[in-house]
Amino acid sequence: MLTILGFAMIATFLVLIMMKKMSPIAALVLIPALFCVFVGKGAHLGDYVIEGVGNLAPTAAMLMFAIVYFGVMIDVGLFDPIVRGILRFCKADPLRVVVGTAVLAAIVSLDGDGSTTFMITVSAMYPLYKRLKMSLVVMTGVAAMANGVMNTLPWGGPTARAATALKVDAGDIFVPMIPALGVGLLFVFVLSYVLGRRERKRLGVLTLDEVLEPETEAVLVKAGGGGQAASTSAGTGAGVPQQDDSDEGFQGLDPNRATLRPRLYWFNAALTVGLLTAMIMEWLPIPVLFLLGAALALTVNYPKMTDQRARIAAHAENVLNVAGMVFAAAVFTGVLTGTGMVKHMADWLVGAIPEGMGPHMALVTGVLSIPLTYFMSNDGFYFGVLPVLAEAGSAHGVSSLEIARASLTGQVLHMSSPLVPAVYVLVGMAKVEFGDHTRFVVKWAALTSLIVLGAGILFGII
Repeated sequence: MLTILGFAMIATFLVLIMMKKMSPIAALVLIPALFCVFVGKGAHLGDYVIEGVGNLAPTAAMLMFAIVYFGVMIDVGLFDPIVRGILRFCKADPLRVVVGTAVLAAIVSLDGDGSTTFMITVSAMYPLYKRLKMSLVVMTGVAAMANGVMNTLPWGGPTARAATALKVDAGDIFVPMIPALGVGLLFVFVLSYVLGRRERKRLGVLTLDEVLEPETEAVLVKAGGGGQAASTSAGTGAGVPQQDDSDEGFQGLDPNRATLRPRLYWFNAALTVGLLTAMIMEWLPIPVLFLLGAALALTVNYPKMTDQRARIAAHAENVLNVAGMVFAAAVFTGVLTGTGMVKHMADWLVGAIPEGMGPHMALVTGVLSIPLTYFMSNDGFYFGVLPVLAEAGSAHGVSSLEIARASLTGQVLHMSSPLVPAVYVLVGMAKVEFGDHTRFVVKWAALTSLIVLGAGILFGII
């Protein structure tokens, strides 16, 4: 019964947000609360929620201060050269813009943190998408898929979890997977090219002079705060959702804007590099690093209290949206875990594997990782399900390393899961409805995961 209710709860949530019958925050809170009552454990709802909030509180703190930090870096002009470079490369060509999005997201993903990747990518690309009236769900989808492939880096999380759960070396998991992951990333670039051609066919190619109007002939960056949610429709053009032509909430900020701090450029660059280095080296917990970084960035760049308050207020909308979504997700994960629905769902899926599939457990693990890491947290999958799959595989001579490598293939889809806090940074900063992003990206992300899995099998890695 718990298995059926668990799948029913997830399906109800996805259907309601994709049909826009409920907002993601409301759905993340009300649906699990209702199903908790159905399970007969309504009296324990408070305990489940508090436990879920406690588990996600560090993540929420990290996102809050990361948004403030990178918001300040955008304000002071740290990323202006990146925007200039992208503008020069893209030349107002939608095809180049989409491919550039994928390349930028893949490069920035080397830091191993999805939230950071999305903040930098959206900050750089959002103005260009808005000015060209391109589909913003194409931007969020491409960025999420590129980051999903790169999220398998040993310091990105999933590989470390798999290594810990199966007691193997993270390098032994990741290094042999590089060719298969390379194929997956190449497919993301090819898909970006195809989506870019569709956008080019719909919009044509403009010149930079047409894009950069005289009164805003300057570096374009995302304005802090404000904005209008983008409305999309899947029934236009060549199957690519169309974007609302309204330009409300978008501003082209000139090089002389009051928030710029050109004299502190190298300080801010060094601070950011140092922050990312400390994060990769794990010198301090990530929430602490971003808390210290945000405080230092505000103090040095804006010594006056009034200026500091203005910068915090400018980014308050993004902070509130993301933090609220994370704590709402804590209700969902708390109920799923506390009621035992996750465990029963995983046990049912593992038990449904035919005995004859034993020698092919690596393939089974790869296939199961795609839906399971979408519907479960990485911790739940890697520490709860993966050891069971590895045990079943070892009985048939399948090594733990093969099982671990196969388990990484679902990460492309995982990065768009409603249980991943970083995805709310992505859609929130891009002013995209979560349901629109989900409807657009799921099919492409699942296909990319299958291609990574197929490449791993073809190369004899899995």
